[in-house]
Amino acid sequence: MNNDLEKLINLFSKLPGLGPRSARRIVLHLIKHKNKLLTPLISTMDEVLNNIQNCRVCNNLDISNPCNVCLDNRRTHTQICVVEEIGDLWAIEKGGFFDGTYHVLGGTLSAIDGIGPDQLAIDSLIRRIENEGIEEVILANNATVEGKTTAHYITERIKGFNIKISRLAYGIPVGGEIDYLDELTLSAAISSRQTVCSD
Repeated sequence: MNNDLEKLINLFSKLPGLGPRSARRIVLHLIKHKNKLLTPLISTMDEVLNNIQNCRVCNNLDISNPCNVCLDNRRTHTQICVVEEIGDLWAIEKGGFFDGTYHVLGGTLSAIDGIGPDQLAIDSLIRRIENEGIEEVILANNATVEGKTTAHYITERIKGFNIKISRLAYGIPVGGEIDYLDELTLSAAISSRQTVCSD
């Protein structure tokens, strides 16, 4: 097999949910449909590589900085929904039931993986609370041990501010991840969120 093809298959096999066999099928399909799929894919990936960036306010991905969510004046800018990853933000946003803003942490606290508060966007969240007139922080962490630990840590850090702190209702299954939930479950969880702390 050609070295370039092997390299391409190897790269695809590193994507989540893909193994060597699936990667090989994808690469062969792309080559078979070169003009229809491969050329537009390369062009789009090049555009993404050159234009997509993390929002300096909330850490979302967008071509504008701040992102379109942060720039939208129709949104409730006194409300921040804190999520672990960008996929979680997109999952909530897709439902169209939340009109506040977001803050992407970039992961969860994990002693095993060596991820402490400094590796997450917690300090920038606190700066936003201090400077943006925030009235409510919704902790939309995944219902995992790490997610709960992170939510508890953030609650301890921000409970001295004169704001409402709420979390998603536990309609989300324990061990469940936001990115994999359907829109109805997410909508119900946002609507029935519970207050953690309110001064």
